[in-house]
Amino acid sequence: MSSNGNGAIPESHSNFNMVKVGLLASVMGVVGGIAAEGLHRLIGLVTNLVFYQRFGTHIESPLESPLGVGIIFVPAIGGLIIGLMAKYGTPLVRGHGIPEAMEAILIKRSKIAPRVALLKPLSAAISIGSGGPFGAEGPIIQTGAALGSLLGQAVHMTVAERKVLLACGAAAGLSATFGTPVAAVIFALELLLFEFRTRSFIPLVLASTIAAEMHLIFIGPEPVFAVPAGEFGEPLTLIFFLVLGVLCGGAAILLTRSLHWLEDGFHHLLINHYLYPAVGGLFVGVVGYAVPHLTYRGVDVFGPGYAVIENVVTGQYALGFLLVLLLSKSAVWLVALGSGTSGGTLAPVFMIGAALGAVFGLALKKIFPELEISTTSFALAGMAAVFGGSTRATFASIVFAFEMTRDYESLLPIMFTCVIADLIAARFMETSLLTEQLRRGGVLVHHEYEADLLGMVKVGTVMDSQLVTIPATMTIWELAERINQHDPELTRHQGLLIVNEAGTLVGIITRSDVRLAVQEGGMDMTVLEAGTHPAVCITPDASLQDAVLQMFHYDIGRLPVVDQADSSHLVGYLSRTHIIRPYLRRLQDEHDLEAGWVQTHFERLARGARK
Repeated sequence: MSSNGNGAIPESHSNFNMVKVGLLASVMGVVGGIAAEGLHRLIGLVTNLVFYQRFGTHIESPLESPLGVGIIFVPAIGGLIIGLMAKYGTPLVRGHGIPEAMEAILIKRSKIAPRVALLKPLSAAISIGSGGPFGAEGPIIQTGAALGSLLGQAVHMTVAERKVLLACGAAAGLSATFGTPVAAVIFALELLLFEFRTRSFIPLVLASTIAAEMHLIFIGPEPVFAVPAGEFGEPLTLIFFLVLGVLCGGAAILLTRSLHWLEDGFHHLLINHYLYPAVGGLFVGVVGYAVPHLTYRGVDVFGPGYAVIENVVTGQYALGFLLVLLLSKSAVWLVALGSGTSGGTLAPVFMIGAALGAVFGLALKKIFPELEISTTSFALAGMAAVFGGSTRATFASIVFAFEMTRDYESLLPIMFTCVIADLIAARFMETSLLTEQLRRGGVLVHHEYEADLLGMVKVGTVMDSQLVTIPATMTIWELAERINQHDPELTRHQGLLIVNEAGTLVGIITRSDVRLAVQEGGMDMTVLEAGTHPAVCITPDASLQDAVLQMFHYDIGRLPVVDQADSSHLVGYLSRTHIIRPYLRRLQDEHDLEAGWVQTHFERLARGARK
């Protein structure tokens, strides 16, 4: 591949075909919508078969099951089946679903095995349908990601294009599940792609929008949670949301660390690790049966619990009921997920956060009866803040809460509470609920993304304009002698620019070229014969990203910089060291403290007083 006029690889040669990816993303929108609906029906089918011994695809609560005390063992049997599927099928059927999709992008070149697309939704249906306290969103994200990856592997495309298709499949599944196209796009950007670029944003929007249309076809236009309009109330209530944000941040930390502690605890059990889900399922069954019968009848900790979340945010439950729900749902979800079964995190964490917010709101009502306090706003804020703090996907959480309820009045307290919770979580946690598993596997996930300096800095701003050139007629022996004498002009750079009598660039020679010529006995060779000619060049107006692409493509570590109008006129020299300088400057800007004008003024006054 040759370079263009200014030495940059042309955009058309990036091999990212936007039209092709956009069309395939649209296909993924349809496929993801169908997959999401299929998974929900499959969960309903399993639920009806195991708890009611009937055919049906509507998800029902197991509390009215005729099995009686026998429902204790149903989640354990489901967990046992998950263990067998993990042993004889694929280990990827276990877990949240989202970390596995992240891992595929980060270290597996966005490749997911075909069996994952089949076994993951099946394992999720068995786990949730048998009473597992999970939502379907994690498994459908991984299923959609697997389908996107498979499509990307079936078609001739680059790894970057396949990565976008994988994310499109995940976003489509999430959008079709909740009818939240905007949140699905943001979620994919925050947790899967870690970038905001046109080439990824457009396909994501296409897939997510089409999947949301599939949600309208299968489910309808109603919001996931039909809640009354929240009221922000008096400005003083902002202080209460500040406190709630701190509580939600603490809850996010507690949930995350408890989950990882339980995962470690299961690994110390003296049984085969494929039996862990059965142990976790037995705990779910015991708590799910005991809590409604021993405390408040109707506390349902089985299954995804979407109806329970809606009742929480609409204020249908009393304070005691909410406390029992908060503690029992947290316990069964943590133990079940820590055991390594198959299930999502979004719905359970939403329920836990909503219960926490509702408890806090009801407590405030009792303490300050004269204030107008909307428990709906506190429940929604808690729901979004706990999830955002535990996953570090705060922006997506805010939009999720809005799109699932379409309650604009609660948006302000939701935003405020979420950022406070995120601040607390970021201060005390290096990883999140989703990334700790990856960190233990040796993969570090950056929770924040920023503009790439390489694309923002021009070559001319960092290049060395003090040129060091050698004549084309110089011999290798002469050059080697000057280098051995530690000539400061010739030891500044690894590469030396070769010019002719007119001062025009004709080539470049590196120290490696010199060593090779000496070893081969070519001391009488000219530097032009031993070096590279013509040299690959770049212009000062090109970006550092262009320069890196040139270096990567031609496997070189330095570039002569030539004038845009006259490619024979040298204006500078660019090396890898020059490219890294903007990053060093950014680090310096972030860590070095500068004196403010107030401090400077008082220091000047103090010096004057001493005189």
